[in-house]
Amino acid sequence: MAQPLMPHATAAWLVDNTALSFEQIAEFCGLHILEIQAIADDTAATKLTGRDPIRANELTHEEIEKAQNDPEYRLTMHKEPDPIRRTKGPRYTPVSKRQDKPDGIAWIIRNHPDVTDGAIGKLIGTTRTTIAAIRERSHWNMANIQPKDPVTLGLTSQRELDAAVIKAAKAAGAPAPTDTRLEGDREALIVELRAEREQNARDAEAALVAAEAGEPDTSDEIVPGIKDPFKKPV
Repeated sequence: MAQPLMPHATAAWLVDNTALSFEQIAEFCGLHILEIQAIADDTAATKLTGRDPIRANELTHEEIEKAQNDPEYRLTMHKEPDPIRRTKGPRYTPVSKRQDKPDGIAWIIRNHPDVTDGAIGKLIGTTRTTIAAIRERSHWNMANIQPKDPVTLGLTSQRELDAAVIKAAKAAGAPAPTDTRLEGDREALIVELRAEREQNARDAEAALVAAEAGEPDTSDEIVPGIKDPFKKPV
């Protein structure tokens, strides 16, 4: 399924301007639902500037309205982005992330040993020689390689990794793994955000009561007389 050219920016626009569910936005943009949750709650590392998929001719008003009226409906790309043409070879990886490739390869080998070297090469954008060296622990920098999730490193997407794992499981005759992390992660995130909001509300109420009573506001003091320099004003 085709995805928007700028999935995170498109997701930010859809969150701010539509009543689509997080699941619908995540499916259309090819992102994890927790990423959509973070964008909606402004817990993402940076505030994203939204990208209008209607102006980009990737969605229509009618398609969005249809999805808003039916939570089970999945958005369909109106016009697929022009493909990026390049010569054959490994996936391009920015220079800043290339040093992370061995860590991502090691993580897949450790956690999903059934995924073939060819599939790993497509996911990470590397060669079979490098993968084999890490698998056989003969890589020149093996002592410094630390297995890390390639999705977290930004080397591949969760959707692509899941697809490779499922394909490998089918080829091995094993049942496809089921990701049960979503509900727990989402519930924990929601609980944390709710607790933070409730605490802010209590602090604001206490400050208001203190102000009406003519008392100095001490809610943001670490110790008496010293305010917390990192606490944002309410």
